[in-house]
Amino acid sequence: MTEAVSDVTLAKASPKPNSFWTLALGSIGVVYGDIGTSPLYALKESLTAASAGGALTQEMIFGVLSLMLWTLLIIVTLKYVLLIMRADNHGEGGTLTLMALLQSVMRRRFAAISLLGMAGAALFYGDAIITPAISVLSAVEGLKLVAPGFDPYILPLSMAILVGLFLVQSWGTAAVATWFGPLMLIWFGLMAVAGTANLMDNLHILGAVNPIYGIDFLMHHGHAGLLALGAVFLTVTGAEALYADMGHFGRRPIQVAWLVLVFPALALCYLGQGAMLLSHPERLENPFFLLFPDWALLPMVWIATGATIIASQAVISGAYSLTQQAIQLGLLPRMEIRRTSETEKGQIYIPRANWLLLIAVLYLVFAFKSSSALASAYGISVTGTMVLTSIMAFFVMRKCWHWPAAVATAIIVPFLIIDLIFLMANLLKIVDGGWIPLMIGVGLMGVMVTWRRGSKIVARKTVRDEIDLNDFIASISVSSSISRVRGTAVFLTGNPNSTPTSLMHNLKHNKVLHEKNVILRVATEDVPRVSEDERLSYEPVNDSFAKITIRFGYMETPDVPKALVACRPLGFAFDMMSTSFFLSRRVIRQANPSEMPRWQGLLFVNMAKWSDDASLYFKIPTGRAVEVGMQITV
Repeated sequence: MTEAVSDVTLAKASPKPNSFWTLALGSIGVVYGDIGTSPLYALKESLTAASAGGALTQEMIFGVLSLMLWTLLIIVTLKYVLLIMRADNHGEGGTLTLMALLQSVMRRRFAAISLLGMAGAALFYGDAIITPAISVLSAVEGLKLVAPGFDPYILPLSMAILVGLFLVQSWGTAAVATWFGPLMLIWFGLMAVAGTANLMDNLHILGAVNPIYGIDFLMHHGHAGLLALGAVFLTVTGAEALYADMGHFGRRPIQVAWLVLVFPALALCYLGQGAMLLSHPERLENPFFLLFPDWALLPMVWIATGATIIASQAVISGAYSLTQQAIQLGLLPRMEIRRTSETEKGQIYIPRANWLLLIAVLYLVFAFKSSSALASAYGISVTGTMVLTSIMAFFVMRKCWHWPAAVATAIIVPFLIIDLIFLMANLLKIVDGGWIPLMIGVGLMGVMVTWRRGSKIVARKTVRDEIDLNDFIASISVSSSISRVRGTAVFLTGNPNSTPTSLMHNLKHNKVLHEKNVILRVATEDVPRVSEDERLSYEPVNDSFAKITIRFGYMETPDVPKALVACRPLGFAFDMMSTSFFLSRRVIRQANPSEMPRWQGLLFVNMAKWSDDASLYFKIPTGRAVEVGMQITV
């Protein structure tokens, strides 16, 4: 296997200058959509929590702003941009990528690493559900400033926008994505200009850069300070996207975009809001939109709505990618995955995931009805994911980078302490809605653990009932009762050394054997994508039998017929019209007694029914697939 930790990026080696800046612009539109819309609500919610319904003071404004600026600097700039993004798996990033990276370099597959990866993925789904709801609501709420009588229409308009957003997912985002970067560039530019204009009216706010204000605020405000700290974390809720989307744009373009544009624009916007609130504390109702003059309010509401749609699109696409990775890594049942672009590998659409996300998002909008109410549910899933990322990054430093334990500990522990402080602050919001992402995370964690455990039981029982392939071939070579038919039969199996059940059943019931028989194994590697020269291995057994292994990365969609075409130079003359694919269709039943608890067994049985057919998942034409049924109890 090639080196698991590499400096590869999407731009590869030395990209052309124009391609580098194109990638940087694209990262502004996709990677920074979530964190770029945080100014709509982050300072408002933080100061509302700090004041606890009382008067807003200068001490509160300076303290909260100081915490926000240093949170951006420490968590985003130092932790993610400069440190975590170095832990790439052939250019890819993300929680499940970290899990695959660690498993690829460890001699044993530690269960703890798998659990950390699954927990991080489960928490990400909570973020993917809340982000579209709170982002679109916060933008549309700006209409109240333009026309107060519009208040009754905010909820239905927000839900209509979200329904439209999820409906167009099947079309793909390739055409729309070309506008994401320029629109977000305008968005960050307007935030910086408005923030600077208000900052110039009261330069005294620049003192908030001093971290002493933040520390003093936390020391003297007790419970309200912790609640405010939980809201301060809204400033960095899109930070995980820096790492998760690294494979789409590359490390350097994302880093440059943050340091040159995004971070300065966010800092100026927050400082501008703080300067305005020093003079006009009554504007806490909506400090972002009140940065702008009255004539610019309506255009800014529409631009903000576009920006929040982009932020939502980014996290929805991330949920698709994460789902695909989880399926390939054996954490979720097979689902239909559609490619929406012939050129962009990351452009995929998963119908089931899309509609489940839409239902969950609409429920949140209907249940909470405002961005302020939803803010209480936001943050726990992100802080939890960041804690898990820090822990896994420590193991990467030790196992992949081979850093001394003392060095890795000295670097990670400060970040981990900060993450844990934010997590504890956000846990105070459990009663007010924070239970929602936790419930989603626990539920999805249970689904992943159940699917992995049940799949292992099924695989073990299947192998137990199979016989050695060499023994089988030797036994049929002396039999004269078996008829030979023209053509090629491909038998899919998880163990190429055992006789596939579909082959045994075909021979038992039909008493025929094809002239050419292929024992095919499809393997998912712990790398995002497998190079074409490592895709296939071909091993002829005799004149009638051969073994083929096709390898895919966990971010690739398996296409078995397309891969088999590449076998021709190796000696296997693949012809679709003369080939039949035999697959075992397992019917799962719960055993009594079962190896799993009753609830887990019932869940696995229903998940197995819900799983897509292997022929559809592996892109095998319906007319060339033969499914042989078998029953297995778990």
